[in-house]
Amino acid sequence: MESTETRAAVLRSKTLIFTAAGLSFLGSIGLWFSGAREEGMFVGLWVPSILAAGALLLVGERDD
Repeated sequence: MESTETRAAVLRSKTLIFTAAGLSFLGSIGLWFSGAREEGMFVGLWVPSILAAGALLLVGERDD
């Protein structure tokens, strides 16, 4: 059974991951509509990478 501290740590990790992905997404949209389309696409590619890295880190924590 997971302790309350472990659950809190996982929740903080998920919050950080989703915040980083969300900020990347919003930054991408901002760049796109400001005319920097190539930079917007580049930053937009970070979103799935951030989410995938976060998923790997969270799965790794549960295997320990």
